[in-house]
Amino acid sequence: MSADGLADNRAARDRTLARVRSALGKKLPDAQAKANAEANVTIHRHGPRPRMPANLRERFIERARDMSSTVESIAAISDVPRAIAHYLDTLAPEIGGQPRAGVCWPEFATLDWSAAGLSIVSRPTLGNDRLGITGCFCAIAETGTIVITSGAATPTATAILPDTHVAIVRAERIVSGMEEAFALIRAEQGATPRALNLISGPSRTGDIEQTIVLGAHGPFRVHLLVVG
Repeated sequence: MSADGLADNRAARDRTLARVRSALGKKLPDAQAKANAEANVTIHRHGPRPRMPANLRERFIERARDMSSTVESIAAISDVPRAIAHYLDTLAPEIGGQPRAGVCWPEFATLDWSAAGLSIVSRPTLGNDRLGITGCFCAIAETGTIVITSGAATPTATAILPDTHVAIVRAERIVSGMEEAFALIRAEQGATPRALNLISGPSRTGDIEQTIVLGAHGPFRVHLLVVG
């Protein structure tokens, strides 16, 4: 969705909420009320949590693999095209052909895709792209989950419509648990994002005879490139 489209959605939402507040005789909270609410969220005690290791990167990789993601570590963002090309080569027998073309988020548009033999364009997916390349807002070590916030520069469809989803995870953006992830969103996003997606491996279902089937409602495979 374009920036103008998002602005229109927010304006329509604000008008709807204003009518609801008017009908209920409510007013928008003032700055002090907002500050009090933020402070209450910040000091709120967490419930019981598992003990986490000091090395969150290793824990994230371990849990991501438990969730059926494949993971590779690379040194720098510039290594992304080569790493993806190598990953696609390993898929050739599995998928009967290499998806050498795909779409990516705008932040990766300037990478040297052609040198790796890939045809990657920066645009929202049209629904028939087999390969989608995204980043993530952060990653959660406890569950092997990546967090994606929606926006014009981070189209969610790139992560959920293609058969193969490759996500770039910066090691310094791996946090311990969901509590830290939501705190980071509040600190850096300001206004709450329109949508939030937590992705733990490929799409799956166990509805039929309790047999796990991958790719039921989204990508058949999720490959994570941990940078740094």
